[in-house]
Amino acid sequence: MALESVSRARCFGGTQHVFRHRSAETGTEMRFAAFVPPQAGAGRLPVVWFLSGLTCTEENFTMKAGAQRVAAELGLLLLVPDTSPRGEGVPDDPDGAYDFGLGAGFYLDATQAPWARNYRMESYLLHELPAQVAAELPADLTRQAIMGHSMGGHGAITLALKTPGRFASVSAFAPISAPMRCPWGEKALGGYLGPDRSAWRRYDSCALIEDGARLPELLVDQGMADTFLESQLKPDLLRAACADAGIPLTLRLQEGYDHSYFFIASFIEDHLRWHAGRLGRAA
Repeated sequence: MALESVSRARCFGGTQHVFRHRSAETGTEMRFAAFVPPQAGAGRLPVVWFLSGLTCTEENFTMKAGAQRVAAELGLLLLVPDTSPRGEGVPDDPDGAYDFGLGAGFYLDATQAPWARNYRMESYLLHELPAQVAAELPADLTRQAIMGHSMGGHGAITLALKTPGRFASVSAFAPISAPMRCPWGEKALGGYLGPDRSAWRRYDSCALIEDGARLPELLVDQGMADTFLESQLKPDLLRAACADAGIPLTLRLQEGYDHSYFFIASFIEDHLRWHAGRLGRAA
């Protein structure tokens, strides 16, 4: 189904869009943001996906990260999907918690009722949305990179690990590195996938690496004043898994930075230039 424009605004010579469309995967209307840089008139452009964290929509990164200036310079098409299905009839956490249900899709395909009907974010992101984007935007899907923050960092790394060769590069800000071993992940994976922990492994970066999945390299920034560092994010587990597997990991521990978009805005230019170099753009 065709994309419907929600909004558009001129930005650094390009255009910042928000689109909506009906998703067959989630059974809902979905929204995503797309920054189309000024180079679009010359042909199809490399794509950088950004996956956002818990409670976010497509708006958080688009409004707060300050990524458009650099993307316009480098000729990168930025795509920012929502973090979960939404709408009437979509189930939410029965207690109204922020870390499960709406805004907390964890970039997986749920298998348990009632979540399995709508919570199909992995299939939506790997199949349905790229096909829609390729049909209606100047995106070159032979040149893709992916990055994300927190829950979205988890999503970026796991999706890249499971689709070798699809993404030229992957990076993350404060990712949930081992969801099988933290409260956020245990709640989400148990709820969406059921009690069999073996089924959780394909949605855990460290477990995927232990089970043989590989990346050419990985860039991660982690704020050392992040209140979720020890309890939820556990970058040392990712460091150990990459070391054991021989995956080159650049883990930058940033003193004084927290989990907020101030942290992301401080280092987003580094990440975009890093991806641009691997997508064949002058960084």
